[in-house]
Formats: sequence, C-alpha cells, structure tokens
Amino acid sequence: MTSDAQAASNAAAERAQPRRRGELRICLGAAPGVGKTCAMLGEAHRRLARGTDVVAAVIETHGRKKVAELLDDIEVIPPRYLTYRGTTFPELDVEAVLRRQPAVALVDEYAHSNVPGSANSKRWQDVEMLLDAGITVISTLNIQHLESLNDVVASITGIEQRETVPDDIVRKAAQIELVDITPEALRRRLAHGNVYPPERVDAALSNYFRPGNLTALRELALLWLADQVDTALASYRADKKITDSWETRERIVVAVTGGPESETLVRRASRIASKSSAQLMVAHVVRGDGLSGTSALQASKVRELATSLGATVHTVVGDDVSAALLEFARETNATQLVLGSSRRSRWASIFSEGIGAATIKNSGKIDVHMVTHDQVHPGFSFASISPRGRRLASWLAAVTVPWVMLAITLAWLDSLLDVGGKTAVFFVGVIGVALFGGVAPALLSGLLSAGLLDFFLTDPRGSFTVQDPSQLITEVVLLGVAIGIAALVDTTANRAREARLAAQEAELLALFAGSVLRGGSLDTLLERVREAYSQRAVCLMREVDGDRQVVVSVGKAPCAMVDSADTAVKVGDDEFWLLLSGRALTARDRKVLSAVGTQAAGLVKQQELAEQAGKAHTLAQAAEMRRLLLSALGHDLRTPLTAAKAAVSSLRAEDVWFSPDDTAELLATIEESIDQLTTLVNNLLDSSRLAAGVVRPELSKIYLEESVQRALVSIGTRSTAFGRDTFDRVKADVGGTTVMADAGLLDRVLSNLIDNALRHAPDSLVRVNAGQVADRVLINVVDEGPGVARGAAEQMFEPFQRLGDTDNTIGLGLGLSVAKGFVEAMGGTIQANDTPGGGLTIALDLAAPPAESSR
Repeated sequence: MTSDAQAASNAAAERAQPRRRGELRICLGAAPGVGKTCAMLGEAHRRLARGTDVVAAVIETHGRKKVAELLDDIEVIPPRYLTYRGTTFPELDVEAVLRRQPAVALVDEYAHSNVPGSANSKRWQDVEMLLDAGITVISTLNIQHLESLNDVVASITGIEQRETVPDDIVRKAAQIELVDITPEALRRRLAHGNVYPPERVDAALSNYFRPGNLTALRELALLWLADQVDTALASYRADKKITDSWETRERIVVAVTGGPESETLVRRASRIASKSSAQLMVAHVVRGDGLSGTSALQASKVRELATSLGATVHTVVGDDVSAALLEFARETNATQLVLGSSRRSRWASIFSEGIGAATIKNSGKIDVHMVTHDQVHPGFSFASISPRGRRLASWLAAVTVPWVMLAITLAWLDSLLDVGGKTAVFFVGVIGVALFGGVAPALLSGLLSAGLLDFFLTDPRGSFTVQDPSQLITEVVLLGVAIGIAALVDTTANRAREARLAAQEAELLALFAGSVLRGGSLDTLLERVREAYSQRAVCLMREVDGDRQVVVSVGKAPCAMVDSADTAVKVGDDEFWLLLSGRALTARDRKVLSAVGTQAAGLVKQQELAEQAGKAHTLAQAAEMRRLLLSALGHDLRTPLTAAKAAVSSLRAEDVWFSPDDTAELLATIEESIDQLTTLVNNLLDSSRLAAGVVRPELSKIYLEESVQRALVSIGTRSTAFGRDTFDRVKADVGGTTVMADAGLLDRVLSNLIDNALRHAPDSLVRVNAGQVADRVLINVVDEGPGVARGAAEQMFEPFQRLGDTDNTIGLGLGLSVAKGFVEAMGGTIQANDTPGGGLTIALDLAAPPAESSR
C-alpha cells in the first residue's frame, strides 16, 4: 500500500471513529471581581508553557488593565459583531473557533445571554457546541447564576438574576475550581477601582457589594461546591462498582445525662466533629426511673455550651436509654455516637450490661465512641442497676440470702447462740431482702428462712417438727416483720416512682415551654413533641362549628382526622385536637401532651391577637396620618393660595396701574403658586394611592437619560425657585443605561429626588449617574450640600419629614416618601448614604431589562 493510500485510509478511519468530547473546566466565584478571569488566564499560560494549543474565544476585560496584560501571548479569536436595535454587540464566534480547532478555548462569562440573532440564546449552549467538537473549554461563572440558587440569591441581595444556567449542565463539568476571596479584600479591590469604573464604585459598595451580601454568597458557593464533591464521589463509586459504605458526610450524636461529665462529653464530641466538619447533635434521654439526675442549672450549662459550639440540642423520651439513643441516631442519619464511660461499678455490671455495652451491641453501622471522664466508677449504687436487673437480683437474693445465713450460723455461731440468737441472724437477712426486693421476695425469703431455721437449727434437727410453741411464734413474727418492712419499702418505692414520673413530666413541660419562651414558633413546639416521643408526625387541628382544619403539622404524612391518629388529645377548651402518628402513648404521656396542646392552642390565639393588634396599629397610623395631614394642610395650602389670591386681586384693582414688568411678575407669582398647589395635590394623591395599595406600575424598558431630561424639564417649568440654571446645576452621566420601570413613576421619582437635592444644597452641583451591576441598575443622585444628621437617613423617607428644611412653605414633606413608595412598587429599593467629602447620596436599585433571546 502506498503512503498516500495509507494516509487516506488513516484519515477515513479517524473520521469513522466518534469524536471525543472536550472537557469543561469552570472557575466558580461568589461575586464579580473575585478573580475568575485572572485564574482562567493563569491556567491558560500554564498550558501554553506545556505546549498546549490555547486560544481566547471570549475574554471580558471590563477595562481592567491587569486582565488585559494577562492576554499577552494568547491568540485571540476575533468576536462576531451583531447589530440589534441600532447598537452593535460583540459575541462569541463559534464558527471561527470550530474552524481554528484549538485544543483549549477560553470562554468568559458562561451564563451570558447572547444578542438576538445568534445561533443560540445562551453562551453555555455555544460552549456545548465547542465541547461536542472535541475542544476543551475553560469558562467562568458566578454562584448567583445557578438556576437552583436564583431565589436564594434574590432573597439575600434583593436582586433577581435573569441570566441563569441549569445546575445539571454545570455539574457535568470535568473540573470546578472555586476562586475565593474574603468580602473585605473584595471590597478593597472594588474601592481601588480594580473591578468597576470610579463613578460606579460608591453605588456598588452600598448595594450589591455589602459585606453581608458577599459573606452569604461566599457561603452559598462553598456549600454548593461541597455538594458537587459529594456528587463526584458518588459517580466515582458507581463507575468503580464500590458497594462498601463510605461515610463521607458525618453526623455525630453525643448522649448526655445532665450529670457533671456532660460538658466534658460535649467538648470531646465537638473536637471529633470539627476534625471531619461533621454536624453535631446533643441528645438527652428523659427517663422515668430517676437515673437522669439532671438539674436545671446543669441542663442550662450544657445547652449554652452546645449552642456556643454550633451544636443542636435534642430531647428524647424513653426508659431504655440505649434503644432511644439508637432510634434517634438512625432517624437523624447519624454516623457516630459519643457516650461517656459507665459510672456503674463492677458489682452493678453483674446484673446489667449497661447503656454503653447495649449501645455498642445494637449500633450496627453507627460507630460508638466511649469517652472517659472523672465520674467513672465512683462506687457501688443500687440506683445504678436497671429495673430489670433489680427485679432479678431481688429474687436471687430471696433464695440465696437464707442459705448464706444458714452457712454462717452452722460454721461459726451454732455452738454460741441459742434459738433466739439464731433467729435474729435470719431476721437480719430477711430485712435486707425486704429493703432491697419488696413484698414478694421478702415473703419468699421469710418462708425459706423459717424452714431452714426449723429443719437445721432447732431440735429435733433434720425434721420440721416444732416442740416449743415459742419457736413457732418466733418464726411467725419473723415472717410478719419481713412482710411489714417489705410493704413499707414498696409504699416508699411507689411514692418515689410517682415523684420520678412527676419530675419527668416537669422536665418535658419545661422543655416544651422553653422552646416557646426562647422565641420558638408553633412548628418548633410540635417538632419538639415529635422528636421527644419518637413520632412520625404531629398535627394541631382546630374544630370550629363542626368545621375541622389543620392549623400546623410537622413530620411525614401527618394525619388530618381524629380517627386516623394513633394518639389524639383534645385541648384548648375542646376547640383543638393534638394528633400524633407513631407508637401509642401512655395515659401519663397524654397528660403531658394535654398541657403541651394547651400551649400550642395559646400560641395560635396569641398569633390571632397579634394580627388584630397589627390591624389596630394600622388604623392608628392612618388616624395619625390624617392628623398630620390636616395640620400640614392648614399652613402649606394656605400659603400659595394667599399668594395667588393677592396677585389676582392686585391685577383686578381698578385704582392701581401696573407696568408690563409688574404685571408679568404678578402672573409669575400666580403661576408658581398654582405649581406649588399642583405638586402638593399630586403628592397627596400619590400618598393615598400608595397607602391604598392601588399603584400598579407597567414596567417597560426605559432609557434613563430621557427620564432624567423629562424630570429636569418638570422641575424647571413648575417652579421659578431655581430659574434657568436648573439644567446648569444638574450634571447627568447615565450614558445609554436602560432600566425596567414605569416611565411616569420613574419621572416622578427622579423629579422629586433632584428637586430635593437642588433645594437642600443650593450652592452644590447635583450629579446623576448610573451603571449596571449584574441584572440590576444602580442610580445615584449626589449632592455636596450639608447632608443630614447621623441616624436620620431612614427617617427621611417617612411622610411629613423636613429634615434640615428651614423653609416650610415649599411642601408637606411627602416628596421622598412618595419616591420610596414608587420605587418599591417597581420592585426596587432606595436608600440614603453620605457623599464622600460631605453631602447626601440617594441610591436607587432597579431591575435591568432582560436580555432578549433570539427568535
């Protein structure tokens, strides 16, 4: 085969093989300016140094010198220019990149929306075409452009992102690199002019780039990337067919008793959790056997410590501590349990394996840590024996103690004591069993002791024959005393048990009440109930005139009918039902739930009273507004009316002759007075419309420069206070900025703001500038006048405020209030800031027009 034929054959084989898809690498950032483009260009230079064919398909320098310098030595694919509505826009030339066929292409701003007329509406779709062609793409993306975080970012920043990318497209990227910087460093970078032009810095710092916004966006980026790492790990395990459990995200439960060792356990568990960035939960099991030993002071200390360490505190009800802990751990998907070493003695371990041993035995895949502390093995205590072990030990003692007494007597005391002394020895043993075991074991021990005493230690020995009646009386007394002591012990034990159950109920009630007193909602209270009693769901239902409705519910699949509930408790004067789905609860549990249900019903009624109080407050505010309005109208309407009336009367006077200049001046006075009246009436009408909520803006794309000019014309024509120099004193630098707004409302807002600046800063130039940040437009009205007092910025936007205004004849103080209402009606925000060097800056934040997609 010739070389040409071989080459042709190889080319045909290469065309027949499917083309390998290129890899996508994304530089992810929390906000503009963190350095994503620089990171992308840095990676490009590293690949160029290794001999990789790299081209720059789209690089947005935004006028940044450092970014432009990094483009040196990188081949740039010229953009494709498209004209839309008379303006030319540069866009990614996909065909040129495909013809060039580089190994790596740099494409900035992955979420960019293309100009109508492009092949694709979104840039990420262009990138997909490059990837399908086997070209590796490095791109940049801000966290706020992810589709799943759109509403979260809007709630944090007040700005809704219109340029978004589906999360699943981003997750398919081969590499996602987080480009991170602290909020303080980013704000310094912004202030130094390294992100936006100087004229946009003030607006950006006071709006989108506030420290709180940047911190929240940074946290979102970290959390989203952590989820991406989990997804990548799951994909790896699936590809490699790995089935063993890999607990990559840890949840740690630390069990506390409320005893002095609890704080040690919480701190130790916190250190374990911090090493793996695990979620820490503190669990306390409330039990009715009196073994918890929790004081209110100690419980408060544990709760405060847990909160300070970032842990959550949970309470669970259950007599079997081990089972309750494991049930809670599995419900919360915990991977580790932290327990304290047992405080029980070795003697107590004979009768019960203990909480730690039982938990380890039944933990399954949950790892159990046993932590030592100072309270380990403090000594033997009968209270440390479990109820089951105590019952077993009492019957064992009832059988063994008489035989022990017999052995002691036969070995050492038989020749020294008479029958009465020997009886006393057995009497001591029976009393011990009675004190420990109760009536039934004491009765058994007494009968066995009497039989052994009669058979082995009284004459004739070896038989149950009783020769001396006093001996029989002694044995009967022995048995009676044992039963009496045992009955007394039982009575005391029952009372102690009742007291412990009452303490348990009090602790639960304190827990539920505490969740309310600490500001918890109704949902929080019911969630506490669900968690404490290990229920699937808890529901509060209200019954009014036979109509039943669910007020609030928590958990999975809550029941909405009384008949379908596993536990139903009627509370709140028979108006409410507390319905629980899960294991059936005891009568004592229902008693506690009745009190909790009463608290829940009280919260519902409290919320209703708060709503009624809010309505009453609104009515009171309306009444106060009317009072202020009438008070202001008494002076502010009378002044222009008086001036106009005087001018008209002068013109109509027949005994006075006016020159043409005098006549013109009087007519100007009439015109200015009527303009003032018109402004007052318009502001009053606008205030009433805003208060009634009937302002319905019709948003459209508005050229800001035209709106500013209309506002200036309105100011200049309605008042002679500024004269012809109105246009000279206002400098507008808004370029071709467009905004989504209602034209009439925006004109009124700008008119009021500029008018306010001209009046309060008579010797100052008033500057109006604007710029777009992401999907928002920031507009500033800046003056260099006296400004306002510290802390009075928010008060400026309240009705009837004239902060620093010495001339009360110019209005009711409604201008800024109306401006705020109109801006908020258009979905924006308005705030007052100090102008650097002195003065006041009013900043508006409105939506930018959406990028128009191709048809």
